[in-house]
Amino acid sequence: MLKKNAVTTWVVLELFTVASLSAQAQVATYPAKPIRIICPAAPGGISDLLSRIAAQQLTPLYNQQVIVENRPGSGGHLAGDLVAKAAPDGYTLIQATIGHNAAYAMYSKLTYDPGRDLQPIVLLGESQGVLVVHPSVPVKNVQEFIALAKARPGELNYGSAGAGTAIHMATELFKWIANVNLAHIPYKGSAPAMIDLIGGNIQVMFENVASATPYVKSAKVRALGVTGRSRASNLPDIAPIAESGLPDYEAVPYYTLSTSSKVPADIVRKLAADVDTFVRSPNLQQRWNELGITPLGGTAEAAVKRNAVETAKWSKVIKAAAIRVD
Repeated sequence: MLKKNAVTTWVVLELFTVASLSAQAQVATYPAKPIRIICPAAPGGISDLLSRIAAQQLTPLYNQQVIVENRPGSGGHLAGDLVAKAAPDGYTLIQATIGHNAAYAMYSKLTYDPGRDLQPIVLLGESQGVLVVHPSVPVKNVQEFIALAKARPGELNYGSAGAGTAIHMATELFKWIANVNLAHIPYKGSAPAMIDLIGGNIQVMFENVASATPYVKSAKVRALGVTGRSRASNLPDIAPIAESGLPDYEAVPYYTLSTSSKVPADIVRKLAADVDTFVRSPNLQQRWNELGITPLGGTAEAAVKRNAVETAKWSKVIKAAAIRVD
């Protein structure tokens, strides 16, 4: 007769074996149904375009429909909450931005914890932003803009894709370093913000270089400086903000494909490997160039490390600038 401790050990081992086999079977058949990529912004912006590229690449690979759903609002956290609370089976993903990955310390009343409830699957890419103003704003460069903003504190309105988004954080970093006061007007994505900038309803915004370039070249907006350390190929005549009197300024938006933190590691690894393959594919290089995206790819572990570095940086900015969103 088996002793009590031996029976208990046997039962635990049996349960562990069953669970392990179940997980292996789940991964072996994944995906067995359509996958949703939740985009946290309105159609037309860089997040939407990246979501649709991922869906277009994964659909034939998996022989399953990969569907993009736009769920803008609350700086992308309506989408984040939906994904965090979805069934943890790998069928609900999010095209996550800095707001989900690193700049959530400004929120005190979120209905979920982005750092705890979401996990990055893979780094998709990073991009440059550009500071643009409406043509009626009487400035030609970054230094003139800073002088104007200091002369008119709180009078110039800047648009963003929502609180905590890359556009918002790039502007707040600029405000902090340049010591200027700009009024924040959040939108449900960068595309509607750009529409209002072109219409003169707001005066300034930071936008992805590729998205802003057509409007810069058609003189609908004026570019003053790019947010990275080097010039952007789309706008080679525009100097980095760091070379325009603010040497400590750098804001490089980056994007991940993420999911619920409860999704099994094997599914996350499979998704990461498959996304890494198409992200690095030469067939997409022209498309990345058009979007101003530097493709990244890699493993989930690499994405976790990037998030940790970015979270430390932006949490410092949020604290120093006393940014709060309730």
